[in-house]
Amino acid sequence: MTQTDKMLARKEGGVGILTFNNPERHNAVSLEMWEATKRILDGFAADDNVRVVVLTGAGGKAFVSGADISKFASERATLDASRAYNVKSDAAYSSVADFPKPTIAMIKGYCIGGGVGLAVCCDLRICSDNSRFAVPAAKLGLGYGYSGLKRLVDIVGASFAKEIFYTARQFDAQEAQTMGLVNRVVPGGELEAYVKSITDMICANAPLTIKAVKFTVGEMLKDESKRNLARSVELVEQCFASRDYTEGRTAFMEKRKPVFTGS
Repeated sequence: MTQTDKMLARKEGGVGILTFNNPERHNAVSLEMWEATKRILDGFAADDNVRVVVLTGAGGKAFVSGADISKFASERATLDASRAYNVKSDAAYSSVADFPKPTIAMIKGYCIGGGVGLAVCCDLRICSDNSRFAVPAAKLGLGYGYSGLKRLVDIVGASFAKEIFYTARQFDAQEAQTMGLVNRVVPGGELEAYVKSITDMICANAPLTIKAVKFTVGEMLKDESKRNLARSVELVEQCFASRDYTEGRTAFMEKRKPVFTGS
C-alpha cells in the first residue's frame, strides 16, 4: 500500500485503487494531492500486475469537489502562482488521461469542478444515482484551458459543454447520463459491486487487445496530423503475434475461459 496524507492507494487483485482522501472538504484537491496523484499513477503504470485503475473519493459524499478553494490564497493568489499550480495539476490530469491501462471513475455524490475534469480523463465514468455534477468556473472567475475543455467536448459534445460552463449549475445523475458524461448510473448501495463486475471483466480479458484499443481510440481524438497510426498498427500486430491470441483461440475451441498473461 502506498499512501500520503490526503491520498490513498491500494491493490486488489489486478485492480489499482486510488482514493482522494479529504472527506471533511468533500475531497477538495490541494497541490500536494495533485502531485501525489501523479506519483501513485506512475507506480500503477509500472506494475504489470495492475490491469485496471479505479479512481474514487473517500467518505461516501463526494468523488472530488474540485480544487481546495481555501488554499487559493496560498497556492493560486497571483498569475504566476496560478501558472505554477496549473502545470502541476495539468500533469496529474495528463497522468490519468494518458494512462496506458483502463481507468474508471467511481463517482458517489458530488463531482464538481476539477472533479469533472478528473472524471473526463478516465475511460469510463460510473456513478451513484444521487451524484451531482457541475463546473462552477464562471462563478469563480476561473479560466479553463484548452486540454480540459477538449476532453469534456470529446465526451459530451460542444453544446452540452457550453451549457455546463455557461450555467455553472449542478446536474443530477440522469442529466449527466443524458449528456453522455457518465456511462452508467446505479443505486448507491450497488456502486462498488457494479464497478467490481466491470473490473473483473477487464482483468479477465486480453491486456494486449485492451492496450491496442485504448491507444488507437486516443489517437482518433487527436488532430489528424498528430496521430501515430504506425504505433496503432504495431500494437494490433502484437496482439496477433502473442501467446494470448493462441490461448484465446484454444480456449474458445475447448469451451473454457481463457487465461491471459499479457504476452
